[in-house]
Amino acid sequence: MLRTRPSACIPVWEEKALVTDLMKDLNSVQQEAVSHGDGPLLVLAGAGSGKTRVLTYRIAHLIHELGVSPRRILAVTFTNKAAEEMKRRVADLVGADARLAWIGTFHSVCARILRREANWGWWTASFSIYDETDQLALVKTCMEKTLVSTSVFSPRAILSAISRAKDKLLAADDYRGTGRYFEECVAKVYAEYEKGLVENNAFDFDDLIMRTVGLLRGTKEVLTAYSERFEHILVDEYQDTSHAQYELVNLLSSRHRNICVVGDDDQSIYGWRGADISNILDFEHDHQDARVLRLERNYRSTGNILEAAHDVVSRNERRKDKKLWTERDDGRKVALVRCSNEYQEADAIRDRIVELTAEGTRDHHEFAVLYRTHAQSRVIEDSLRRASIPYDIVGGVRFYERAEVKDALAYARVVSNPADAVSLTRIVNVPPRKIGDRSLERLTEFAASRRVPLLSALALSAEVEGLPAAARESAEALAGVLMRATERAERDPVDTVLEGLLTDTGYLEWLKRSGTEESAQRVANVQELVSAASEFVESSDEESLSAFLEQVSLVANIDRWADGANAVSLMTLHSAKGLEFGVVLIPGLEDGLLPHESAFLDDEELEEERRLFYVGMTRAMDELHLFAADTRRRAGVMDVRSASRFLDEIDPSHLEVRSLSAVPRRGAYSSVGGSFRARVGGRQGRTARGPVAAFPDYENFSQEAPEFGPGTRVRHAKWGEGVVLEFAGTSGDAIARVRFADDVEKRIMVRYGKLEVISD
Repeated sequence: MLRTRPSACIPVWEEKALVTDLMKDLNSVQQEAVSHGDGPLLVLAGAGSGKTRVLTYRIAHLIHELGVSPRRILAVTFTNKAAEEMKRRVADLVGADARLAWIGTFHSVCARILRREANWGWWTASFSIYDETDQLALVKTCMEKTLVSTSVFSPRAILSAISRAKDKLLAADDYRGTGRYFEECVAKVYAEYEKGLVENNAFDFDDLIMRTVGLLRGTKEVLTAYSERFEHILVDEYQDTSHAQYELVNLLSSRHRNICVVGDDDQSIYGWRGADISNILDFEHDHQDARVLRLERNYRSTGNILEAAHDVVSRNERRKDKKLWTERDDGRKVALVRCSNEYQEADAIRDRIVELTAEGTRDHHEFAVLYRTHAQSRVIEDSLRRASIPYDIVGGVRFYERAEVKDALAYARVVSNPADAVSLTRIVNVPPRKIGDRSLERLTEFAASRRVPLLSALALSAEVEGLPAAARESAEALAGVLMRATERAERDPVDTVLEGLLTDTGYLEWLKRSGTEESAQRVANVQELVSAASEFVESSDEESLSAFLEQVSLVANIDRWADGANAVSLMTLHSAKGLEFGVVLIPGLEDGLLPHESAFLDDEELEEERRLFYVGMTRAMDELHLFAADTRRRAGVMDVRSASRFLDEIDPSHLEVRSLSAVPRRGAYSSVGGSFRARVGGRQGRTARGPVAAFPDYENFSQEAPEFGPGTRVRHAKWGEGVVLEFAGTSGDAIARVRFADDVEKRIMVRYGKLEVISD
């Protein structure tokens, strides 16, 4: 176990800093943060305000000016990249001995503690750390042992529930659900999963923090050693800490109470993965003698960009009061472009990039396109590619290279070409059909001996020797679905064939069943592929499946010349946090997309969506372009869209509005301006004054929407009959949550949903 010396025995750090005057590069508030002595310190660091400099200079100040040994400093952040950058900057300031400080991610610091203190627990210092693939494999084994069927609940959904429990510091013995069947199953699998980790001398990533907290709580000697050792603790991105990380930091800082946390509540955008904004909002309550400093000077953006961003984020109720300012000039106004649809939107983005690069004022790497969901990238990629504009997908892969899109295309290729054994092999057991590797091997051998395609072997599986009954039934069923789809492909358009294929094979339902954020994204990507097929039917002289697949193949196999450094960056808003670009373009500013429809009925989620938009806006240095479409195709169906309520919150003096849409407008809303009743889900009656950027209703839609109370039976043209579960909002912004057949739930904007009440 680690042993520490009394602080009196630790010599003053005598090595001279490489930078003798640390303060000359800092503004007055940064200097206060860096030179703060003992006691809790909260630094509210707005976007682009130099928080990394404050952290690194403070570490250097502690070592060089206050004589603190690097060994007694702990600095934690969230990514390896951020940790390495912090180490490098500190070393530049005070020399090589800075490496003695503990600077790393939460997970790396905890792994280090667990290895050093292994004699206190059931594990050895050589424990393994399981990644997601290892975890899923173990969960599947545990589901088999506990008789929890993978056909009822996906292993990924079970693992997500276990992860959430660990983030709340709930071990298997402490896990208690609400009594629902799913949670009962999670409890059984969780207990078995914990046994499996112990048997394998392994931790998963959630364990690293939870087990460290447990060790500190349960072993007085360990807590005393580490809380005594770390005289100063610094935490980066404190707004993103979870409950488990919050407890870890409080335990480690319990002896000296010299805790400095740096973060921005306005940039808290990871609530869906466990981040708790209350940690930073309640810091002064937890540490009543805390000093609070606000870094409000922005070194990144122009005045108009900062003003527009503040207009938006200041509408949130759960935030610390602060406002960014800059010594830069106002710059050009924020551009808001109204488009007819996502294709015109993508072309407008392309045209702005072409315009600025042609002028010679910008290189491609200075542009970033930031969107709410990965599925939005497909249309934008197509437009950039046609214009030979190089681009990179950051934090993701190109649309046609995503696993779920490749799966869907593999199904389609087998339908188009039954002899395609490679594509069939990819999806024969996706979703799981009990056709394992050995069964597939027997089917392949049978196909070779009979000299027939693998698909034919599946249809003739009754004749395959040694094939288990379950595999035989599944093989015959899959062959039947694919062969029927082949017949439909000869007469029906590609979008109809593709949508039916994904439904009949159970692939789409399998994606939905996972119930995780990732699964929802994968469903959206597959639906976007159906939209691409619909676009192909409308724009091409051909509408066959084979012609569509040929076009997709040419797209997917395009030369990778676009992967160079000088390329436009395409990424989600979540991925953009911490980055900056000369020109930022944000498409999809419509209710249902940004803010996402999942946030309509939850105030806290809606505020997080607003923070997400704020993060995107403040990535821009010189130009910010916003785009909204009147219509957007979703799963092959054209949806009429309402402009994002967030646009309504921007003062018109900061906007430059342009319309490319040919759709006629009604009423007086031909430009931005006026006031409105705030359309905030769950906050009926609040009045907000500000510009109206919402695009007007079309002639064929009613301004008023009927109200459907819970329990009302309704009929929808696409989803059939259903029951209203919840109704929120008023007039044209009303949203009904409806359960249709097979427990399919949809949130429908009543004005556009054309719901018909079924009378008794």
